Amino acid sequence: MSKPLTDQEKRKQISVRGLAGVENVSDLKTNFNRHLHFTLVKDRNVATKRDYYFALAHTVRDHLVGRWIRTQQHYYEKDPKRVYYLSLEFYMGRTLQNTMVNLALENACDEAIYQLGLDMEELQDMEEDAGLGNGGLGRLAACFLDSMATLGLAAYGYGIRYEFGIFNQKIVKGWQVEEADDWLRYGNPWEKARPEYMRPVHFYGRVEHHPDGVKWVDTQVILALPYDTPVPGYRNNIVNTMRLWSAKAPCEFHLKDFNVGGYIQAVLDKNLAENISRVLYPNDNFFEGKELRLKQEYFVVAATLQDIIRRFKASKFGSIEEVRMDLTTLPDKVAIQLNDTHPAMAIPELMRILMDDEKLNWETAWDITVRTCAYTNHTVLPEALERWPVDLFQNLLPRHLEIIYEINRRHLERISALYPGDFDRMRRMSLIEEGGQKKINMAHLCIVGSHAVNGVAQIHSDIIKDTVFKDFYEVDPEKFQNKTNGITPRRWLVMCNPGLAEVIAERIGEDYIRDLCQLKKLLKFVDDDALIRDIAKVKQENKMKFAALLEEQYKVKINPDSMFDVHVKRIHEYKRQLLNCLHIITLYNRIKKEPNKAWTARTIMIGGKAAPGYHTAKMIIKLITAIGEVVNNDSVVGDRLKVIFLENYKVTLAEKVIPAADLSEQISTAGTEASGTGNMKFMLNGALTIGTMDGANVEMAEEAGEENLFIFGMRVKDVEALDKKGYDAMEYYNRIPELKQAMDQISKGFFSPAEPDQFQDIVKMLMHHDRFKVFADYEDYIKSQEKVSALYKNTKEWTKMVIHNIAGCGKFSSDRTIGQYAREIWGMEPSLEKIAAPDDPR
Repeated sequence: MSKPLTDQEKRKQISVRGLAGVENVSDLKTNFNRHLHFTLVKDRNVATKRDYYFALAHTVRDHLVGRWIRTQQHYYEKDPKRVYYLSLEFYMGRTLQNTMVNLALENACDEAIYQLGLDMEELQDMEEDAGLGNGGLGRLAACFLDSMATLGLAAYGYGIRYEFGIFNQKIVKGWQVEEADDWLRYGNPWEKARPEYMRPVHFYGRVEHHPDGVKWVDTQVILALPYDTPVPGYRNNIVNTMRLWSAKAPCEFHLKDFNVGGYIQAVLDKNLAENISRVLYPNDNFFEGKELRLKQEYFVVAATLQDIIRRFKASKFGSIEEVRMDLTTLPDKVAIQLNDTHPAMAIPELMRILMDDEKLNWETAWDITVRTCAYTNHTVLPEALERWPVDLFQNLLPRHLEIIYEINRRHLERISALYPGDFDRMRRMSLIEEGGQKKINMAHLCIVGSHAVNGVAQIHSDIIKDTVFKDFYEVDPEKFQNKTNGITPRRWLVMCNPGLAEVIAERIGEDYIRDLCQLKKLLKFVDDDALIRDIAKVKQENKMKFAALLEEQYKVKINPDSMFDVHVKRIHEYKRQLLNCLHIITLYNRIKKEPNKAWTARTIMIGGKAAPGYHTAKMIIKLITAIGEVVNNDSVVGDRLKVIFLENYKVTLAEKVIPAADLSEQISTAGTEASGTGNMKFMLNGALTIGTMDGANVEMAEEAGEENLFIFGMRVKDVEALDKKGYDAMEYYNRIPELKQAMDQISKGFFSPAEPDQFQDIVKMLMHHDRFKVFADYEDYIKSQEKVSALYKNTKEWTKMVIHNIAGCGKFSSDRTIGQYAREIWGMEPSLEKIAAPDDPR
C-alpha cells in the first residue's frame, strides 16, 4: 500500500486558486519569527514544537485582531439588532486551521511553515480541542457561531469557560475510563480575558418587599470574569465574539475577622466559589438535578443579561455613557436564543432586572421578556427534560422562585379562562409539577416566556406539536416553528476534506462554500466517468490515511479496500449501538458458516463516550470491545471483518474519520433522535447512510431521493402502534434464528469466556425492558445491510449514489438554518456583504 499523501502535500498539488502571493508568505515568516523570539522564546534552538505552534497561532491571530476591532466598530456605527446565543455548551474543537480557512491564509501559512523547515500537520496537532460540549447540542452552537459571522449578523455566543471540558476517554481492558480534560494546561492563544467587564452574580439570601419595590438581600456574590474568543466569518472580514464566563471569588473577606487559622480557611473557601466554572457536566440527553448545575445555569444567565443591558444602553463604540434608557425598545435591538432549557433562567432573571432594578410594571416587563426570548427544544426523551425541585430554588434563588410562581399564576389564569373547569389540562400545563416533591418544569417556563419555540428537524417539530407540548400548541400555535439543523461547510468539508472540496470546485466553482445549495449542479455530472473516478479516488486516499492512523494508534492492520462502516456518536440506548452489535455478530456467524463465500469486507468502527454514571452505556462499550476481541483474532474471518472501538471520539477525530467513511450508521428508534448533525457531515463527505426515518434522516431522504439512502425499520406511526399493542421481545427472539443465536452467544459468554455472565444486564434489558425496541428492527436492518454489501461491490453505482447524496446536501448548511432563525425568529436580515479589511482604506 503506497503511503497516502498528507493534506499539506495534497494542497500543494491541487489549488493554485487563491494561492497566496510571495510577499504574503515572507510577511508570515517574518511575523512567525518575531513571535517566536519576542513573545515566546529568546532562542530558536531551544524552541519546542509547542512553541512553534504558539508562534503560528499568534501570527494567525494578528490577522484576526484588526478585523475583530473593526467589526465591533462597524456594529456600533450601524447599531443593528444583536442576537445573543445562550448555550451551556460550545463544542468548538480546534481553532487554528479553521481560522486559516476562513481568513484565506491556509496556502500562505502552509508555504511559510514549509519554507521554515517545519511540518504544518505536526504543529496543528499541538492544539488542544476546546471540548466544552457533550455532543450535538454543543457542536451545533459552534456551527451556528461560524454561520452567524459568515452571514454578517451582529451575534454573540455566551457560555461558560469550563476549566475542564468533556472528559478524555481511555479504553482499559475494554472498559471506559474517564480522565480530566485539562485543556487550558498550556494556555489558550485564542482567548482574551476582559476583566474590565467583570460582573457580580448573586446567590442565596432572602427577599424583602418594600413600598418602593422588591429587594434581594444578604446574598453571596461571585464574580463572572469574561474571556472573549474571536469568531471569523468566511472571507468577509467579519469577526464576531464568543464570550465565556469564568467564576472568581470576590476579594472581600475581611482579614480582621479571622485569626490565623480562619484566614487560611477564608482563602480556601474562595476556591469553592470558583467551582462554578470548573467542569462541564458530562451528560447528554440526561438531566442531573445537582445544585452546582443550577448554579452554572444561573451564573451564565445573570452575567450575560447584565452584559446585554449594558451594551443596549451604551451603544457607542468604546463609550460607557448610557445613551439609551428606555427599555421598552429592548426587543427591537436584542434577540436572545435559548439553546435548550439550560439557560431558561434568562426569563425570570430578565423579569427581575426589569421590575426590581429598572422599576417597570409586570405587564411591561413581561411583554419585553416574551418578545426578546426564543427557545429551541433539542429532545423529547422524558429523562432529558429539566425539572428543578422547588426547595432548591427557595434556597438558591428565592426571588426567582417568586417570579416563576407569579408567571405560573397568570399563565394558569389564562388557561382557566380558555378552558373553564378543565383542571386536568391546568395540571398538565402548569410550570409547577405537584405530586411528591414539587418541581419546576423548565420547558414549560421556556414556552410560556418565549415568542417562538422550535424543534430541530421537521419530524421533531411535528412530534413536539402532536405530543410533548400539544397543550401549549393548541393555545399558541403561532409560537411553534421548525428550524432543521445544519452544519458549517467550512469546517465539515473545506477544512476536513480538502481533496473532495477541490474536486467539487473544479466542476462547479467555489461559490458553493458560501451557498451550499449550488451542490445541486453536481447532478448534471452524475454519469460523468471523470467525476465518478475523482470522487472514488479522494475517498480511497482518505481511507488510506485513516487506516495508517489506526495502524499507528491501535496496532491493527486495516484493509483499506474494505467498506468503512462507521457509527460515531454518544453511547446511548436510543442511538442503538446494540443493533449494530447484533449485525456484527450475525455477519461473523455467517462468515464462519460459509468461509469460502465472496463476502464484502467490512471494517466496522464504533466510537463515542458514555456518561460516567450511565451503567448500560458503559456495558455497551465493553460489549463492543469484547466482540472485537473475538472477531479480530479469528483467523477464519481474516480481514473480511474487523471491529474497532474508536477511543476518545471528539471533534478532531471526527474531522479525520468522517471523510474516510463509506457507510454512516444513523439507526435510532424512529421518534427519538431530534435531528442529528453527524448524519449531515457524513452525507456531505461522500458516505452513504443506513438509517431509520428519524430526525433529519427524513429530510436527507427527501433531498437526495429515498432510493439513494438505505432506509429501514419502523416509522414513528409503527412505533406508536407497537406501543399500543405491547412490544414483546421474546416473540422476535423465538421467531428469528440468527437473532436467537446472537443473543445466546452474548448470554452464554461466547464473547466473555472468562466471565460468562458479564453481559447479563444487557441481555435482560433487551429481552424484558427495551424502550427502544432493538429486536423489532433487527430483521429489516440485516436485510438493508445485505443491500449495502451488494452495492459496495459495484464501485461505479456506489459512487453515483454518493454524488446524489452530496448534491442533496444544500439544505443542511447551518447558513440556511441561521438565515431562517434570523428572518423568522430574530427579525434580522442576513447579508453576504464584505466589510473593509483593517489594512483597506475605509
